[in-house]
Amino acid sequence: MPVCLSLPFRCLPRSLLSQPLTPPPACPRRGEIRPLFQRVLGPRRTGHQTPGGSSPGGRKCLRESVGSPRPSLAAGPKPAAPGGEATARRSWRKSPFPGSLCARPDGSSPRPNLVRPEAARAPLPRAGRRPGTCSTCGMEREPGDGSLFFRGLQNRSREKVKLRKRKSALYLSPQESARRRGLLGENIYLVLFTIALRICNCFLVQTSFVPDEYWQSLEVAHHMVFNYGYLTWEWTERLRGYTYPLIFASMYKILHLLGNDSVQLLIWIPRLAQALLSAIADLRLYSLMKQLENQQIARWVFFCQLCSWFTWYCCTRTLTNTMETVLTVIALFYYPLEGSKSMNSVKYSSLVALAFIIRPTAVIPWIPLLFRHFWQAQRKLDLILHQFLPVGFVTLSWSLIIDRIFFGEWTLVQYNFLKFNVLQNLGTFYGSHPWHWYFSQGFPAVLGTHLPFFIHGCFLAPKRYRILLVTVLWTLLVYSMLSHKEFRFIYPVLPFCMVFCGYSLNHLKMWKKPALSVLFLSNMLLALYTGLVHQRGTLDVMTHIQELGYNNNLNKSAASVFVMMPCHSTPFYSHVHHPLPMRFLQCPPDLTGKSQYLDEADVFYQNPLSWLYKEFHNNSTLPTYLIIFNVLEEEISAFLISRNYERTATFFHTHLPEGRTGSHIYIYERKLKGKLYRR
Repeated sequence: MPVCLSLPFRCLPRSLLSQPLTPPPACPRRGEIRPLFQRVLGPRRTGHQTPGGSSPGGRKCLRESVGSPRPSLAAGPKPAAPGGEATARRSWRKSPFPGSLCARPDGSSPRPNLVRPEAARAPLPRAGRRPGTCSTCGMEREPGDGSLFFRGLQNRSREKVKLRKRKSALYLSPQESARRRGLLGENIYLVLFTIALRICNCFLVQTSFVPDEYWQSLEVAHHMVFNYGYLTWEWTERLRGYTYPLIFASMYKILHLLGNDSVQLLIWIPRLAQALLSAIADLRLYSLMKQLENQQIARWVFFCQLCSWFTWYCCTRTLTNTMETVLTVIALFYYPLEGSKSMNSVKYSSLVALAFIIRPTAVIPWIPLLFRHFWQAQRKLDLILHQFLPVGFVTLSWSLIIDRIFFGEWTLVQYNFLKFNVLQNLGTFYGSHPWHWYFSQGFPAVLGTHLPFFIHGCFLAPKRYRILLVTVLWTLLVYSMLSHKEFRFIYPVLPFCMVFCGYSLNHLKMWKKPALSVLFLSNMLLALYTGLVHQRGTLDVMTHIQELGYNNNLNKSAASVFVMMPCHSTPFYSHVHHPLPMRFLQCPPDLTGKSQYLDEADVFYQNPLSWLYKEFHNNSTLPTYLIIFNVLEEEISAFLISRNYERTATFFHTHLPEGRTGSHIYIYERKLKGKLYRR
């Protein structure tokens, strides 16, 4: 016997729902089902006559035909049923639930024909019926009012409907969407991970790179706040501005007002601030690529940026090049690239102007980008008059005011800087390289094992990224025309290269895991070696000097230090934070145009022993401590013995000594009246 189903009817096979079905014949004995039938399936459109001559509007009872042949879609109208029963053809395609309402007890799907054979229309015997059921179809009646009901429908009406919680961002309110995005428009866990990584990066870089990371930032800031320190010739000639050192001077002033201006805080607080800014730049690069492409490519670019050994080596240092790189990446986030959703001409031009104030050569990578923006702008005059000129005027005025306060007169340091380094090309005093150095050595060394992925990505990246490739090539060409070349000069375009490296990794199909392993391990080993081992002696020796100065202050004894190494090899008062008399070999360039000019360091290294005897002919002027590289020890050993100097400390510096730079640093201490100044 067929068993009536409960709602909903969507559990029926889809094949049954697509066929035109014939409505069941009317049941003359039960008329209670029509109201429920109309509520579920809607009002019927046509009727049919019943065997008893009832009207077309007669009451209906749901039936199921068992064993009837499957109707064909091309069979046409249904023939009249036996016994003179005329059945009108009716299409149930538009019904909300077109199909059978019954199923067999074994769970199999019934045939779609709703008209049972004549033999199956006989009333069910009373012996086989339960009380309260239909005699024809066997459906149960409700005991109260005699109407039929579906148990499933009744049970569902009493249950509370629980809707599935939507996880898509389309269903979130603006407040919830902002909370889910977290800081900087990205996931909060990604932001915290990046910041934590750069903080670890900061503490895992304990080596020196170039003198400018101390002498052009921290040393100037220390002099601004504590009124003692050393200002190099760039500041006396006004080639540098105070905008960048003012950032660290503000930190020093706060620490001084709080009474926590210890030497360790003076060293690490500026570096931690630089690490935080670098983390923001990394996140901006990731967000930009996610806007331009998709999250998968953005992750590969982000991975390349984080595992770059040169980025790890430089991004936490207090170099003007590091700040220039940070501002360049953040400005690129607001630059109107094709597909970018965060373009803002005022923001990106302000960041470019600030980078120019800090380091005037920062405008070099932006020349092709600015020209492209101007070329594609529809309202070129408005772009210049309403955006570029106001931003440039405000930032340049700010720089002039700051330099006026500290120099004492109006000075345009950006012009002096470009005049000295570009127009007069006096940077060759500190070394020169052949024109192809960046292409043959500098750029491959900075990229490292990223180089093959960069070349591969240049052929895969879409056309809209050609402007980034043009920017990289333009920067290399411009810097190649200058005689003085350094690795750090091309650091600002390194994040541009990571875009192409990310494209290469995304398109790798074979050997992807080995390539990633080689890329990660090679960069990690190189980053750890350069950050913890290579050229660390100059920082360790200043820590030792700081401790010596502190002990001498407690003992109330006078002491002095003379650093007999290439000029600016070590930090100075910013890493000692004690007014200890210190001296080093100076090396200012010749600004008068003399030929055969030699600075103090060059004169010293021509004949170190003769220079020492001539400089310290009187024992009263001898310094307490001498700091030298090990390569100089043999040449001045006679002076050390005659003046009662004794080696008291040795520090490792590098595995790659070169020229005047040795592998170790020695500290010699002078005996005075049989007493040795020790820690």
